[in-house]
Amino acid sequence: MSDSASNAAEFTVSEISFSIKKTMEDSFGYVRVRGELGRISRPGSGHIYLDLKDDRAVLSGVIWRGVASKLKIQPEQGLEVIATGKITTFPGQSKYQMVIDALEPAGAGALMALLEERKRKLAAEGLFGEERKQLLPSLPRVIGVVTSPSGAVIRDILHRISDRFPLHVLVWPVRVQGETCGAEVANGIRGFNALPPGGPIPRPDLLIVARGGGSIEDLWGFNEEAVVRAAADSQIPLISAVGHETDWTLIDLAADVRAPTPTGAAEIAVPVKADLMAMTDDLSRRLFSGLNRLISNRRTELRAAGAALPAPRDLLALPRQRFDTAAGSLERSLIVNTRSHRSTYQNAAGRLSPFLLARVTTKARDQLDTFGERQGRALQVAVRHKRQGYAAVSDRLTPIRLKHQITIGNERLSGLSERMDRAYAIRLTKSRDRLDGLEKLLKSLSYKDVLARGYALLRDDKGQPVRSASAVSSGDALSIELADGTIDAVATSGSAGPARKAKKSATSENKKPTSQGSLF
Repeated sequence: MSDSASNAAEFTVSEISFSIKKTMEDSFGYVRVRGELGRISRPGSGHIYLDLKDDRAVLSGVIWRGVASKLKIQPEQGLEVIATGKITTFPGQSKYQMVIDALEPAGAGALMALLEERKRKLAAEGLFGEERKQLLPSLPRVIGVVTSPSGAVIRDILHRISDRFPLHVLVWPVRVQGETCGAEVANGIRGFNALPPGGPIPRPDLLIVARGGGSIEDLWGFNEEAVVRAAADSQIPLISAVGHETDWTLIDLAADVRAPTPTGAAEIAVPVKADLMAMTDDLSRRLFSGLNRLISNRRTELRAAGAALPAPRDLLALPRQRFDTAAGSLERSLIVNTRSHRSTYQNAAGRLSPFLLARVTTKARDQLDTFGERQGRALQVAVRHKRQGYAAVSDRLTPIRLKHQITIGNERLSGLSERMDRAYAIRLTKSRDRLDGLEKLLKSLSYKDVLARGYALLRDDKGQPVRSASAVSSGDALSIELADGTIDAVATSGSAGPARKAKKSATSENKKPTSQGSLF
């Protein structure tokens, strides 16, 4: 036994590891593996690390950066896929893995499941709400089209617009299929919205996102989250015309209007010019006819009213007669009025005789003299009283008395100042003690100290604290406040029981076998 052990070849760790690596690569070569995507990691290097799993095993996988940028479908956790690549080992960790060169969904069912999950997520954010929809302009001046510049779709749209109502059309060229389709369509929508009004390039009044029909894989770029968000955020009304009438994508739900076909989108966007002109002519005829009828009716009414009016000479006969009567009596009235005023003036002149004026003047002079004597005596009495008062005041305002009063006032002022300083110091001390007590009480009652001990405060999307797990539903937006900041989160499921019981249920669900078998 010892001889056989001593005759066995010796390998270093690297030698045996690379020998195993070569054996596995030579044995398997390129393989196709079907499974469900589990853990997915995207480090800063651009590579993608993931797990392929079924009900009995897990296979690690890696997608190098160059391949990851060309994938048609980006890997998402829970998606069932078919991965193509080679089996190899990673000597640094003594593990085997699959280097994936291609990744595709395992049939339309997997894509539909992913589509439904994404639809529920975006609907929970309100991106499909009717309140976000905008009304289309009745007659846009400029239309922006986001589509491929070389396909039949743009020719159909331009032809239909030219037939119905020729106007200015701007085309934002994009790929409508492939790995960059979603990003280019989203950039096209946001690019049109970024155009300033009145700039060198006219800003569209209406947008059309169009593509011809195809399979769900061909139309998958219009289900990308970036495209849906760009359509929902568009400030310009948007028509979605992707695929045929039976084809549905997520951009159809976010757009303001969905058209069954690209040609239908052009018909929705602009009216028929001939119909508008015919309607305008009809309205003009109706307007002129109505105006003629109105003028005719008013002319008839005016003639009827004129026939009921009396003749002009009959209207002026009575006022002319009253004028003649007043003119005849005017001369007599002037003579009587003159005589009355003359009599009044003569009576007044008789009362204004020289003797009467002299008597009135003498009486007024006597009254003035009497008033002057009384004012003189009153002034003398007032001066005497003022002089006595000033003398009494001057007796009290001696220098010695004033100095004594100033000394007493200074002493009182000093005493009051000292009392005020002591009272202010006492009051300030009491206020400071009270403020310190209130600060300690506030700190003891504040929830911030509880957060500092490692707890967290959970709030809903309205900022109200969540007091029970039953108040949280799947998809609810939550805010977690910690001692050093706030974290936004989304509830993945509602809690209907104790955490320990839910964990056990989740474990049993993971262990439940699925109907999917192994390719081996």
